[in-house]
Amino acid sequence: MSAQHASAPRPAEGRVVVVTGAGRGLGRAHALAFARAGARVVVNDLGVALDGAAGAETPAEQVAAEIRAQGGEAAVSTDDVADSAGAAGLVRTALDHFGRLDTLVNNAGFLRDRMLVNLDEDDWDAVVRVHLKGHFLPMKHAAAHWRTEAKAGRTPEARVVNTSSGAGLLGAVGQGNYAAAKAGIAALTLVAAAEFGRYGVQVNAVAPAARTRMTEQAFAEDMAAPTDGGFDAMAPENVSPLVVYLGSAASAGVTGRVFEAEGGRITVMDGWRRTAHTDKSARWDAAELDAPIRQLLGEAPTPEPVYGAR
Repeated sequence: MSAQHASAPRPAEGRVVVVTGAGRGLGRAHALAFARAGARVVVNDLGVALDGAAGAETPAEQVAAEIRAQGGEAAVSTDDVADSAGAAGLVRTALDHFGRLDTLVNNAGFLRDRMLVNLDEDDWDAVVRVHLKGHFLPMKHAAAHWRTEAKAGRTPEARVVNTSSGAGLLGAVGQGNYAAAKAGIAALTLVAAAEFGRYGVQVNAVAPAARTRMTEQAFAEDMAAPTDGGFDAMAPENVSPLVVYLGSAASAGVTGRVFEAEGGRITVMDGWRRTAHTDKSARWDAAELDAPIRQLLGEAPTPEPVYGAR
């Protein structure tokens, strides 16, 4: 990158990083941050509108041009990551241009918000497809490559960083399709971390709170930039340092975790775990469950509220 970054630490030096949905918002911020950190970047973006409709722009090429203008190396992918052939092509782009793949950042997504009773089946399918399937397929093809490398005695220091959401971890009114997909991504992260570790692959997820096309209208007041020149807590660039760290060799030993990132705050998110319990050592009768269930709920931690619930 440019001379102003020459003396700064470059934690991704020499790595090849694929970022999906990198044409705008968080993905763009991640791609630029990885390039500044010394990585060669495959910028993937299908160039669709906020609701997933086909668009005329080519934002991936624009971000790649930004990286090259600052002295970095970038390749462009416009593959559909929720299609098996597209996901395979994404991995192939990294190998063809740079000869290797070290880090996959799954970030692509869009919104079609509706209350559940108004949510069309097509809107459910489209959002689950791009978010959840669009995480699974790139991981599948990247991990197949890393497995081949490991079997050949070239065990990689590979990293996958997935993108979940507070909506997926806590729920969000009006976002049932998005919340379900993002919850699925969190669970998929745990499974992938357990399965891919034998190949030298670490898998983590980030639940970002930041200003993007998907949030700046739905949560306009919370996402607005400060007018007094103070710290812009909702700038997407605030999330990227954590993503770069998790995507670098420096994060050795960190896997199977979900982190929330907002402004300057990083939180380890603690998912489903067993808390209060009772055991009769025999089959319960439904008629006798009210008292023990209420006692258990009194002993268990109070769940955090669903976003948007009153």
